Amino acid sequence: MNKLLVALLMLVSVSLSAQDMATYTFSIKGNDTIKLDVFTPKNIKKSDTLPVLLWMHGGGFSGSHRAYPDDNKLVKYVAKEQNYIGVSIDYRQLRKNTATGFGCDCSKDEKLETFKQAVIDYMDAAKYIVVHAKELQIDTTKIIAGGSSAGAEGILNAVFMREYFLDNAEAYDEVQFAGVFSCAGAVVDASYINKDNVVPSVLYHGTKDQLVPFDNAAHHLCEPTRDGYIILDGSNVIAKKLEELETAYYFNIVKEGRHEVSSIPFEDLNAIFNFFEQTIINNDVIQTKIIKTKN
Repeated sequence: MNKLLVALLMLVSVSLSAQDMATYTFSIKGNDTIKLDVFTPKNIKKSDTLPVLLWMHGGGFSGSHRAYPDDNKLVKYVAKEQNYIGVSIDYRQLRKNTATGFGCDCSKDEKLETFKQAVIDYMDAAKYIVVHAKELQIDTTKIIAGGSSAGAEGILNAVFMREYFLDNAEAYDEVQFAGVFSCAGAVVDASYINKDNVVPSVLYHGTKDQLVPFDNAAHHLCEPTRDGYIILDGSNVIAKKLEELETAYYFNIVKEGRHEVSSIPFEDLNAIFNFFEQTIINNDVIQTKIIKTKN
């Protein structure tokens, strides 16, 4: 086989594999042009509309990106194995190159502003896919909000506290979430979770998470005397609220686990999407709590 033919075959192969992914700009804010990647199943029919996982990566609001290997692997997986549309988004990294970072030197007000802007970026991405649902072949009644670490904080606050963080919440009325997939996330105040916004939720968290609290505790375990002292409601508080509201959840607790539990649980993905099939598609109420001990 000559070199030209090999090159042509490689080009065709790359082209075919790339047909399932498209990149779009969903927002421009100042110097930030914010994009998302959409992965579509190869066998999708023109008449199909599919559920979507709208994924927000982690990174402490200061790093990582939508195509980070694990995040990229997840949205590819849902398109290939679950017949979902997989969407991975970028968002503004407002704590990048700041003197105070996002730990105990970062003031409470700065943290709340960071959460607010992350919610805005996430909701803008969600609104984009709703507005363009026809060409993206998305079922807008089956949007699962997902994220890890900082991304999980972003999506949980977007799903359960949009009225708190958005000055113009009514502009996003067409965005409705059907489920949540959170890896080591928290909300500012779980009392905002109510019968009108509650959805079936997958929650992963380590009981000794040193960054995002498992229960009702200080972010980054900051002492009350520090500028960055702010109490958040972690997965354990959220799960109790879901139970109180008789809503489905799949809560995976890792005893003694720290923030490494924010990693995407690839080994559990079949079980996770079976849960969404049962609760979102079939409307079953399933409340499952799995307790593991860190190895």
